[in-house]
Amino acid sequence: MRRAVVLLLCLPLAAVADVTRQEDPDTGLLSWHVKDNGFDMQLLQVLPDYVRAVYESRGLPQAIIDSMDGYCVFGTILRNRSDAPIRYDVADWRYITPDGKSHAVKTKDEWVAQWRKLGVPFAWSILPTEQTFQPGDWGQGFTTVKLPPDSTFHLRYSWSQHGETHTGTIEDMRCAPAEPPARPEQ
Repeated sequence: MRRAVVLLLCLPLAAVADVTRQEDPDTGLLSWHVKDNGFDMQLLQVLPDYVRAVYESRGLPQAIIDSMDGYCVFGTILRNRSDAPIRYDVADWRYITPDGKSHAVKTKDEWVAQWRKLGVPFAWSILPTEQTFQPGDWGQGFTTVKLPPDSTFHLRYSWSQHGETHTGTIEDMRCAPAEPPARPEQ
């Protein structure tokens, strides 16, 4: 027992990511911001009607627009605020539902393959499946999880730097509601 305690004391302490949650006072929509050793990620709730409007405005067929039904969508912004390259791969990310089950986040590669089967070579809007960001680089796109509006879940994300993989969890995330939240009259 004493040896185990000594070994534990010798291990480096894992850095804990700084995760903040905010509510937009004008819309009532939620966002989460992760700061994790230079890996910076923001996830913003996106209303289902907004997603439909984005795809309709591109003149996409109804089949593509309808393919987003049943998905919870977040606007995602990733930044490298460190002094070395950072790599992420959405295929490694998981969302955990209240029943404790882990599910894969649907990647851009999967969306593009699905849309091509529908006859549309569309690849815009979804966060790239994997990328390496040099210091100061950033990117954005939609992140999608197969859950209905107002669902709650935990998001387990990962990224790597210097050959080391880092993981973190954003607890108690919530999908956007089906309709914009009611705001008090001003």
